[in-house]
Amino acid sequence: MFITLEGGEGGGKTTQSSLLAERLRKAGLDVLQTREPGGTPRAEAIREVLLSGKAKRFGPLGEAVLFYAARESHLELAIRPALEKGRWVVCDRFSDSTRAYQGAAGGLPLSVIDVLDTAVVGATRPDLTIIFDLPPELGLRRAAERKRQRADGDSPDKGLDRFETMSLAFHRSLREEFLAIAKAEPKRCAVVDASKNVQHVADETWAIVRERFKL
Repeated sequence: MFITLEGGEGGGKTTQSSLLAERLRKAGLDVLQTREPGGTPRAEAIREVLLSGKAKRFGPLGEAVLFYAARESHLELAIRPALEKGRWVVCDRFSDSTRAYQGAAGGLPLSVIDVLDTAVVGATRPDLTIIFDLPPELGLRRAAERKRQRADGDSPDKGLDRFETMSLAFHRSLREEFLAIAKAEPKRCAVVDASKNVQHVADETWAIVRERFKL
């Protein structure tokens, strides 16, 4: 099964991805935990360009093309091979993020994203997408704290905060689009209140996964 975790900044997707992968492994399942942009050497190189802000001058279309270039590598070299071997894939962000960030919030026509998505993603769609929802004001405060922790530590994403620095209006548009995606595709998507503490969110996430896949 292919599970993606989505939402705005500060929602805890990375932490919840690790916790979910751990629980799936304890249930006896073989799991690939990965992220976007990233997951392969080429995609990780593109990640640095995107999150550092170096691609901002290319506009939403240029950023979307780079995201899909990373996604193509990720799918071909990591996600699809894992699924073909019967592994479960837990991915921190996927194509819904491009739709929200570069599309709804960035102003790129969604019809353009649809063309890119059809060409790159094709039939490799998530079986379940969990959207971590919280007020953008809270998410940005959490993101600022995370940035301080990165600055003090050895994170490979140290200083990469291209989207965290966008306006509050941008982040409100992100939230609206993620919720719109969930409303449009209720069979694929589930929404979790990410304003709760980490354990509460992890337990709710696990309950959704168990119910959806009858674990």
